[in-house]
Amino acid sequence: MAVITSEFEIASSLPASKFFNAYRDFNNIAPKVDPETYKTLVDIEGDGGAGTIRDISFGDDSNNFSIIYTIFEGDILMGQLDSMTHHVKFIPSPDGGCVYKPTVVYNCKGETQLPEEALNMVKEGFKKTFNAIEGLSMQILKLIDQCYIWCVMFLVQ
Repeated sequence: MAVITSEFEIASSLPASKFFNAYRDFNNIAPKVDPETYKTLVDIEGDGGAGTIRDISFGDDSNNFSIIYTIFEGDILMGQLDSMTHHVKFIPSPDGGCVYKPTVVYNCKGETQLPEEALNMVKEGFKKTFNAIEGLSMQILKLIDQCYIWCVMFLVQ
């Protein structure tokens, strides 16, 4: 079995703890922020046939802002992979933001080699989802700030 690893980083102004918490709710957020890519994400047990997601395992490490999950036979590279394991880290940065660092380990069927364009397609998908989740999280933080201001103004009156 061929194993291919790919990783990259994207800086964010959101703190690692905020982005990590948003990403932990990926099954609910992803279909809302990127419906073209994610129609639904449901942890289910299938019959093992084509299109069944056999297992999605979340290994959240809240102290280190990292998530590990594996997709078996149900990704866009179906037929070429036995599994695909995602290691997602949110590394705090000195400016109060974070660095989003996904590492993907592809466990290919037999000696299958993935073309560079397939790896780039996966990276672009991660970037698109990252931008959508970051945008939603920023909107939520702005709403929280506005609510705080309104509450203070109300209490002062």
